[in-house]
Amino acid sequence: MTLEEVPVQNCRDRAQSPGKALREVLVSAKSNQCLTTGVYESAKVMNVDPDSVAFCVLATDEEFECDIALQIHFTLIQAFCFDNDISIVRVTDMQRLADIVGDKPEELEDAHCVLVTNPSEGSWEDPALEKLQLFCEESRCLNEWVPEITLPER
Repeated sequence: MTLEEVPVQNCRDRAQSPGKALREVLVSAKSNQCLTTGVYESAKVMNVDPDSVAFCVLATDEEFECDIALQIHFTLIQAFCFDNDISIVRVTDMQRLADIVGDKPEELEDAHCVLVTNPSEGSWEDPALEKLQLFCEESRCLNEWVPEITLPER
């Protein structure tokens, strides 16, 4: 089977399924108080306790695509995630991500980086998180080191 013969439905499923899993993980992590929102807050957590980080989400939109400082932070966060074997994805709809993870206005302003962390009393078991980590592993095999995921609408 050649690339041209790959059914379009498989491509759609590959794009939508991780988005649903990401939404589930974020909602569950939020309810378990296992989210860190914000570039600087995330950097602090990664520096102090990198083993507590289970997953990383980077988000941007058209307004911030040319923000050089943000892109530098993203590059550093990505390098840190690669060095510490933390799965990482990008989303292009920062507002949708902020709607999922934010409760306070300041969380909505800095939803460029969101970390899913393990609770202090042990590791966090979530089938959707396992599915996302498998998706990231498969993406790396395809040389897509920071795969992009589309978050579903509600």
